[in-house]
Amino acid sequence: MNSPNEQYFINRSEQIAKNKHDRQLKQDVRTITDSLIRTNYIKNFSWLGRPIMQYPTDMITMQELIWRIKPDFIIETGIAFGGSIIFYASILEMIGGLGRVIAIDNDIREHNYTAIDEHQMRKRIHLIEGSSVASWVAEEVREITRCSSMTMVVLDSNHSEKHVLKELELYTPLVHVDSYCIVCDTAIEHWADKYPFPERPWGIGNNPGTAVKKFLKSNDNFMSDLDIESQTVITGHPGGWLRRVK
Repeated sequence: MNSPNEQYFINRSEQIAKNKHDRQLKQDVRTITDSLIRTNYIKNFSWLGRPIMQYPTDMITMQELIWRIKPDFIIETGIAFGGSIIFYASILEMIGGLGRVIAIDNDIREHNYTAIDEHQMRKRIHLIEGSSVASWVAEEVREITRCSSMTMVVLDSNHSEKHVLKELELYTPLVHVDSYCIVCDTAIEHWADKYPFPERPWGIGNNPGTAVKKFLKSNDNFMSDLDIESQTVITGHPGGWLRRVK
């Protein structure tokens, strides 16, 4: 007989499998996501005092992945206010061990740097100020992680297709089998027609989602984990949860 905990996860897996084929659910998600984007819902949350511009469903899913994979390093490109790297660092702190976050941003604003530097989770964060696609940055990250037995990557900086493809080229080789590279904001491909980014170089046809499609066509080491997408239901990264399979 299964324990209550085991039965919980069995039931959950069965429901997630059903979600994949639930047309009404998909229609409802498009409707609610439209309202969430329109009202800047993504900016409603913080983690341990720092703004975290992600859907709560995505962050809880990230927590599950971190807990299961127990990475030595989580590499994130794009820092903003630092909420997500503080989140990852706090999960690594609860896991124990030496897990660290490597956070890369082309421009770490002084007020963000100060807040991150003074945070209690700073001991698990290595900050790099520079372009995530600069050769010296990638080399520094490779050197730091060269003895890692399990590394995760999160790409959340410049959302243009060219930039994301370069990040994928540089950082996916660091991802271990059964770990993940999460490409953020692939939803731009689905919503930018209604909520465009006139001040940004990305939009329909030029975004992380199109980068993922091109990357997967030429790289069979990774696959989009659609089970995760069916689990989160509401996600900013449809198709962007890339699991390394070989």
